[in-house]
Amino acid sequence: MNRDEIELIRERLLHLQADLQAVDETSQEAGKTVELDQSRVGRLTRMDAIQAQQMAQETARRRHHQRLMIEGALRRIDSGEYGYCFVCGEEIDARRLSVDPTVTRCITCVEE
Repeated sequence: MNRDEIELIRERLLHLQADLQAVDETSQEAGKTVELDQSRVGRLTRMDAIQAQQMAQETARRRHHQRLMIEGALRRIDSGEYGYCFVCGEEIDARRLSVDPTVTRCITCVEE
């Protein structure tokens, strides 16, 4: 990959990172503890709230994982190691990186 392509990927990664941060800020409320006051909320409503809370927590966990992947890709760009497979050291196809700029393995190593 040439330097211009890598800079485009850096911009894309920074944009994804900002989007994830914005989503995190707007979804803080959904992961809060569910109140179990039986006098105010019915059993089914509490069950729905608990399920929604668990789904929100899992979604937050996935966003956190994605942010870590983005940070890793940005570090690899800065160090000059971006675009090379962690396993075999070969260059990762640009088409693969265009689909997911955070990948760390070439298609051959993923399929093994």
